[in-house]
Amino acid sequence: VQLQASGGGLVQAGGSLRLSCTASGRAFRSYSTGWFRQVPGREREFVAALKKGVESPYYSDSVKGRFTISRDDRKNTVYLQMNSLKPEDTAVYYCAAQLTTSPVVPGNWGYWGQGTQVTVSS
Repeated sequence: VQLQASGGGLVQAGGSLRLSCTASGRAFRSYSTGWFRQVPGREREFVAALKKGVESPYYSDSVKGRFTISRDDRKNTVYLQMNSLKPEDTAVYYCAAQLTTSPVVPGNWGYWGQGTQVTVSS
């Protein structure tokens, strides 16, 4: 499975962006999917996940109520709608697929996209 993330960019605080992650291969439809972010010098941070077989998405406390994860299996795509963006949301955002156990641990994901930069100006 190859993942291609897109949709990043520069936005003012309070604005919105929608990230997309499109996957190759039909197997993607059976995978859990998620988003992480990373700033230089820091560890990759969990943002959101859709776990297969679980109806409710998972969100980190820092984005809950502002970000929404969704997917369209017909398009092999997972989305991250980001609203009310803050400067502290600035990071490279990565999509992930194929989860083994806990979604918040990067090592539990099997496939990663290349990352897309999100910059929020104050």
